Amino acid sequence: MKRSPFPFTEQSVLVHCITNEITNELLANALLFIGAKPIMAEDPREFADLFEQTDSVLLNLGRISPAKEQALKIASHMATQPIVLDIVGAAASSLRLALSKELAVNATVVKGNISEMRSFCGLATKSRGVDGSPFDQQAAEMDELITALKKLPSTTTYLATGPTDVIVQGETVLLLENGVAELDSFTGTGDIVGALIASVLGAGYPSLEATRLAVSYFNLCGEAAKKSLVQPMGLADFRQETCNQLSLLHQTCWQKQMKGKKL
Repeated sequence: MKRSPFPFTEQSVLVHCITNEITNELLANALLFIGAKPIMAEDPREFADLFEQTDSVLLNLGRISPAKEQALKIASHMATQPIVLDIVGAAASSLRLALSKELAVNATVVKGNISEMRSFCGLATKSRGVDGSPFDQQAAEMDELITALKKLPSTTTYLATGPTDVIVQGETVLLLENGVAELDSFTGTGDIVGALIASVLGAGYPSLEATRLAVSYFNLCGEAAKKSLVQPMGLADFRQETCNQLSLLHQTCWQKQMKGKKL
């Protein structure tokens, strides 16, 4: 079994996050909890200096404005580091979908929920807002999505999150089966996953492996949080304990708990 990337004690991984105000603090703390370092900067006037220091970049479409759109585009073109693109809301508006496709050209990993990734691939979706639709997660729809993702450029790794997380790169398809339903009950969980992927990429892991490890680690944090809390549990308590587990789970043999398969 390969060494766990968490926590980052030997190498201080600095992740440049251009994300949304709703989850800025959550992402910054999540990175600190795993031993990485965040910088939450979106003013393009700083980019030349920052890109000389940072190890990876997270571009998150969570809250779009004209200024944010320009910052995302400039960062996408300037960064030479691995880029994680989180296509939040790509199934909700044509503006976000078009921006997602433009930014994806330079991305190392493109992630979204199953509905967002279906929209990215030009498939029909029944999503509303930024949430994934259960109708898009049925077996036939999942097979359709996997087929579409396999046709996209194999230089990029694609992640579709849902009850079963799907990772596709070229002809390689991984299905990850850890996690609990409660992870869908507080905001920012998908954003955290994007930040974790960026941190592992920044440590030098290949994109497919970085995505597999980051997704599994966070899902196992949710599993551990649910087990540790007295039932019935409040969702605010679950959120707090999931964040706690980011700094605790690495003390266990967590990789042995990873569930999934390769198609």
